[in-house]
Amino acid sequence: MNRSTPTRHAVVIGGSMAGLLAAAVLAEHATVTIIDADTLPVGPAPRRGLPQARHVHVMWSGGTRAIERILPGITAQWTAAGALRRSLPDDLVTKTAQGWIPRCGEKQFNISCSRDLLDSVVRARVTGLSGVSTLQQSRVRALEGSAARVTGVRVDTPGEQGRLITADLVVDASGRGSRARTWLQQLGVGGIRQAEVDSGLVYATRIFRAPPGAHEMGFPIVNVQSDPRVAVPGRTATIVPIENGQWQATLSGTRGGQPTGDPDRFIPFAKSVRDPIVGELLEGRTPLTEVAVTQGTANRRVYFEKADLPDGFFAVGDSVATFNPLYGQGMSVAARGLLAVRDLLRAKGPGHPSIGREAQRALAPQVATAWELATSQDILYPGATGMRPRAGAGLLNAYVNRLMTGATTREALTAAFLQVITMSSPPTYWLRPAVVWHVLRASDRGALKAPPLTAAERAVAGLDRPTGLLGPGGPGDPIDPVDPVDPVGRAR
Repeated sequence: MNRSTPTRHAVVIGGSMAGLLAAAVLAEHATVTIIDADTLPVGPAPRRGLPQARHVHVMWSGGTRAIERILPGITAQWTAAGALRRSLPDDLVTKTAQGWIPRCGEKQFNISCSRDLLDSVVRARVTGLSGVSTLQQSRVRALEGSAARVTGVRVDTPGEQGRLITADLVVDASGRGSRARTWLQQLGVGGIRQAEVDSGLVYATRIFRAPPGAHEMGFPIVNVQSDPRVAVPGRTATIVPIENGQWQATLSGTRGGQPTGDPDRFIPFAKSVRDPIVGELLEGRTPLTEVAVTQGTANRRVYFEKADLPDGFFAVGDSVATFNPLYGQGMSVAARGLLAVRDLLRAKGPGHPSIGREAQRALAPQVATAWELATSQDILYPGATGMRPRAGAGLLNAYVNRLMTGATTREALTAAFLQVITMSSPPTYWLRPAVVWHVLRASDRGALKAPPLTAAERAVAGLDRPTGLLGPGGPGDPIDPVDPVDPVGRAR
């Protein structure tokens, strides 16, 4: 912050991941007040305003790198708190729509832990920054200002209704339930378009005690995805090893095939997906929680960047777009977008005319990428509603399907698949000549026929069925990586 100029003040509405990262970015230029309706916990604990925290969350390498640049050293803090850094695809047993992905040397990574732990480490770091304060148990009632400029917010606090808090910049990070469109309409800002694609997805989660020795050996993430090309409800099952020797298991189903909160039906549902491995791994495990169920998971996008927004305001995170949570995109999209906002603020300063509108446009490319990836698949499920695919989408989908088929047998295409899925590169990466060369030669010849768990992993999990057929792998030629060393310093 330049102390030769008057101190600026920014308000961030919402103290979840996107709001905390926004506060960290803004703290370079202003004092920051984070306003949240909850009491923000000290340490990893659930809170009412984040019910989706009960389900599986993974921080992809693309998002982790972005947060590492905003908050250097955060990855080490996560792992010190109990999070697991997982090598991809080596620490991953996953069946995509096209088949099992081979386990090979690290191409990308993710951070695996509970959402409560992820948030708690970032929250402690950000609220400890100079000039950052919180206003808790408080709800924003309205934006203050006009259609030309937002000048603050009206807040109901425990001690005062309608308190005015002035600000040079207001950031809405209040999440899926954001009222930003209504607040802007009250200021005279109209024409803010919204789109939605709803597959009717419901997801259910239960935490189990991992088998003895599984945590110490680094048991992999296990995931069976659905195949949207088949006209049946999409069902998935996932186990993510998290802190404290626990397995977090999440099931999902689209319209007509949803899981329920009945604990007696949890494992049978896991066995009913395209491969029963997740259900088999959970059989006999000790449950540590009840079954948590979440509905209302539609992909929803608000096109703030196309509206004539007032100066001094922008939105981020789930306030802008919510995605099918199975793709794990939300936190990474917010982080990469806010990294772009940080670069903008450093280049132009927070007092630059129209900085709010420019920040909203800087966020848009990351949102658009995730939106296309999620909705192009979700709209294919039976009963899905919303925006239909654009003209030419069929040809592109055919190319991606061929790439994904190749990812089951060719290491070069496994790397390309993970490069985009982990939000490390945009989908245009898949159109690089080196990638196209491999896609044209892709096939499923030699693909794995069963989950590629090792004998040691099967033994610790108590599985007695024989090891699956492990195909030749077909590594192919390497593809030039975007960055050969991640910011934590671990070579790929």
